[in-house]
Amino acid sequence: MKAKTIGIVGGIGPESTVDYYRIVLRAFADHNVDDYRSILINSIDLRRVLGFLNADDRPGLTDIVATAIEELARAGAELALFASNTPHLVFDEIQSRSPIPLVSIVTATCDAARERGLERVGLIGTRFTMNGGFYTRYFADRGISVVVPDAKDQEYIHEKYLNEIVPGVFRDETRAGVLAVLNRLREQQHIDGVILGGTELPLLLRGVDYDLPLLDTARIHVEAAVRQAVQPSP
Repeated sequence: MKAKTIGIVGGIGPESTVDYYRIVLRAFADHNVDDYRSILINSIDLRRVLGFLNADDRPGLTDIVATAIEELARAGAELALFASNTPHLVFDEIQSRSPIPLVSIVTATCDAARERGLERVGLIGTRFTMNGGFYTRYFADRGISVVVPDAKDQEYIHEKYLNEIVPGVFRDETRAGVLAVLNRLREQQHIDGVILGGTELPLLLRGVDYDLPLLDTARIHVEAAVRQAVQPSP
C-alpha cells in the first residue's frame, strides 16, 4: 500500500522523536505500508523552544515550528505533526501558515477519550501544557472535563519531566512519584482517566498496570496520522 509521506517535527525532545518513528513504523506495518520513505523528520532545537515558552513568546514559538513544517513540505511531506504536546499552545497559528494538513494531538486524544466513554480526565505534562488551556477548552466543547494537579504536584511533574524524562532518564522513584500524583488527582478530582500530556511520559509509564485508562498521547497521535496517511486521495 502507498501512503502519504508523513513529516514529523522532532527534537522536542529527542526521546519522543525516536518513539514516534518506531510507532509510525509499526502502524505502517499494520496497514501493510513498507515504504520507509513515507517518513520525514525535521529536528529542531529544544533549547530555543523552551526559551520561547519561558518568555511567553507565542510568535517565536509559532515561527520555529511553522518554519520546520514548511521545510518538511518542501522535502515532500504531505501531512505533518509535531512530536510534542506543548507546541499545541499555538496549533491554530501554526496551522494557518502550514502548506500541508496538520494532525492535532489534542483532537486525536479527545477522540480517543470519547471512544472510551471518559467524562472527567486528569492532565499531566509540562507546566505550559497543564496551564495552557488548550486541552481544557477543546475537551470542554465536546463534553469532557479536564482537571490538573494542584500547584505543588504540577511543579513536581514539570521539574521531573524537563530535567529527567525529556533527557531520557527514567527512574523508579520518579515513576512512583508520578503515580502518586495521579492517585491524589484521582482521590481529589474523581477522574476516570488520565491524559499523558507529555510525549515522553509514556516512556516512563508504558507497561504500568494502573486501574484508570492512561491516554498515551504519542501513540494516539501517530495512529491518527497514519490513518490519515493511508486514506486514498479524493
